[in-house]
Amino acid sequence: MHRPTYTFAEVWEIADGIPGWLTRAQARALWDRTACLRPGSVVLEIGSHQGRSAVVLAAALPEGSRLVAVDPYGAGWKYGQSDTEQQFRDNLERAGVTGKVEVRVATSAQVLGSWHEPLALVYVDGKHDYWSVLHDLGWSRHLPVGGHLLVHDSFSSIGVTLGVLRHGWGRGASLRYRGRTGSLADFETGPVSLRDRMSLLTPLPWWCRNVVVKVLLRLRLRRAAAGLFGHTDSADPF
Repeated sequence: MHRPTYTFAEVWEIADGIPGWLTRAQARALWDRTACLRPGSVVLEIGSHQGRSAVVLAAALPEGSRLVAVDPYGAGWKYGQSDTEQQFRDNLERAGVTGKVEVRVATSAQVLGSWHEPLALVYVDGKHDYWSVLHDLGWSRHLPVGGHLLVHDSFSSIGVTLGVLRHGWGRGASLRYRGRTGSLADFETGPVSLRDRMSLLTPLPWWCRNVVVKVLLRLRLRRAAAGLFGHTDSADPF
């Protein structure tokens, strides 16, 4: 079995110093899914920001594998600045994983339109609106049956949640919900049964809680969010 150059604890120490919204437990979930892939696998990340998740994914890659990191960057991006791309590349260099990462400065739609290579794993953390999420879930057609697609901010962001629900309950559903780590939802490709569709509804109470917390934070009622729901962070639930 492939053994990554880093241990998870070592790579997390590096990744945790990079700004972003990926928790340690979520990083561990990405690490575990990636480290068990076959040598020569191709992993896709949609939305890289400064590289917090990319460093984890790249460090866990089996021998001969590569991570394709897709992000349009640019100063007009909601969470980016004019130097975000350079910060991302610098963080890859500091982590020693630059040679494992193919950077595509483009939107997910631009890359998907001409993509023909099989993928072993997909991690989605791109635009959080409904239509973009539905489009990003379309990358699942490049995964084998039993392959995994992980979506960050599921059951936290309204747009992401509506997107995964629409896919999961649509006629062409191809992703079975397998659980979540915080807002990181794990989906597996394959036939979707009624039981699979019903399981996708189980996180909805948690989602409703998160929507209320977000409203309270927007109203600057962080103390109320902490008292009622135990959310002490100033950032949205993730």
